[in-house]
Amino acid sequence: MPDPFARRRRRLAETVRGQGVSDPRVLQAVADVPRHRFVPGAVLRRAYEDAALPIGFGQTISQPSIQALYLQVLEIGAGDRVLEVGTGSGYQTALLAALSANVYSVERIPQLAVRARQALDELGHRNVALLTGDGTVGWSRYAPYDAILVAAAAPDVPHALVDQLAPGGRLLIPLGDQHTQTLTLVRRTAEGVTEREPVIACVFVPLIGRFGWPE
Repeated sequence: MPDPFARRRRRLAETVRGQGVSDPRVLQAVADVPRHRFVPGAVLRRAYEDAALPIGFGQTISQPSIQALYLQVLEIGAGDRVLEVGTGSGYQTALLAALSANVYSVERIPQLAVRARQALDELGHRNVALLTGDGTVGWSRYAPYDAILVAAAAPDVPHALVDQLAPGGRLLIPLGDQHTQTLTLVRRTAEGVTEREPVIACVFVPLIGRFGWPE
């Protein structure tokens, strides 16, 4: 049966390309992963807009061009082990699953974690493990990680996450107050030193947890 959303996904990938994302693997993932499977029915008609959408519980599914930028900046490799802090809808988790070897994703809101797990299972993503808990402390059981993606804004980089980065690993996180932030790339050198590089101004929901903002 023809996929009625395939053309819309291809158009979204072209929109993302127009926003400066050029990595062909990332663009292909955007063209392949069905975003409509990760949004609530109330906003289903907007699933392939390049826009953030509400998913309940005060959370959003981020703008696709920003999510694609995350993946391009992190330079996700096919053999990478990735930690995602903030599963949310599970859409970016699915993009990561298409690009990497293994994804370990932490979500603090149980209802979102259950919904994301169902969507990921239905799409056949078997390289994803989900944990309900405080993402600011990471998931040390499967560390070290080649890349860590934080999908919420923090006042500073949680040291627990840096400790779980492999030598040469990359971490991408919005840093700032609860209103405006700067998407910041953190690299851990082979000597264990961290280097920071600002990427772009952004606005994300706050990162709630022990090493983020209070509840």
